[in-house]
Amino acid sequence: MSDQKIIAVIGATGAQGGGLVRAILNDPSGGFRARAITRDPRSPVALALAQQGAEVVAADIDDEASLTQSLQGAYGAYCVTFFWAHFSPEKEQAEIRNMARAAKAAGVQHVIWSTLEDTRQWIPLSDPRMPTLMGQYKVPHFDAKGESNAVFIELGVPTTFLYTSFYWDNLIHFGMGPKRGPDGTLTFTLPMGDKKLPGIAAEDIGRCTYGIFKQGSAFIGQSVGIAGEHLTGAEMAAALTQALGQPVRYQTLSADAYRALGFPGAEDLGNMFQFKHDFETLYCSRRDLAVSRTLNPALQTFAQWLADSKKRIPLE
Repeated sequence: MSDQKIIAVIGATGAQGGGLVRAILNDPSGGFRARAITRDPRSPVALALAQQGAEVVAADIDDEASLTQSLQGAYGAYCVTFFWAHFSPEKEQAEIRNMARAAKAAGVQHVIWSTLEDTRQWIPLSDPRMPTLMGQYKVPHFDAKGESNAVFIELGVPTTFLYTSFYWDNLIHFGMGPKRGPDGTLTFTLPMGDKKLPGIAAEDIGRCTYGIFKQGSAFIGQSVGIAGEHLTGAEMAAALTQALGQPVRYQTLSADAYRALGFPGAEDLGNMFQFKHDFETLYCSRRDLAVSRTLNPALQTFAQWLADSKKRIPLE
């Protein structure tokens, strides 16, 4: 155990971080051991990770000193934020600065930062094609992350910038699964028209991340995008039909209509889907399927994910 390199995983009880911890634990001869960093080491998820063999350490993403302490002795660190806990780009940026400074102070040799595009590089605030939100963002939960890439660079933190994709798990946990209409037919709705949406099983994000760490320094300073498949809404509906054994109809709607749905974050997500729609080629090309499969040979397709997960999708 003493010669194994420690990978410290911030957000270890979340979807991305939990997947990475499990990937490390499932490869006991891989040369790494997992340190799960969480606010609450007594939570059921944290206790389960400890039972599986992870070292569980308490730290608060809002407290740079506690983060620095939690990263001591670690070779690598996985940094991720959860915008939807607070809906504040400014808070998210403060959390990112804390993580970057802590990694620098602790001397971490390889950080993987789970980021996203700063959409304002393609759609300036003055561009009327998409509404500006909060006065300074187009897609707040993307832009704050993308802008903060510079923090890791400016501090000289050895970083890989990981660009993830739409979680297929959103069909289970985020209310994006098929809905049953008045006639009893299931309808799957996305504001993507006929454009392809890169998607991935959340667990595979962790496995791909582990694949990057196993490559040593090869990806330091690089951007890596991952996805399981690039699928249109119609293709996803067809896969859902096959998996669920009943018809699922694809329904698209405009970005404007999606922004007007009124749930918390609807405008942000409407802008996000519009960005993915309008810049399909750019967005998909960054998320290379061959690279993803090289990092994670067990990478799941949407159909494979559905085979294991279909019973967890609530059909309203």
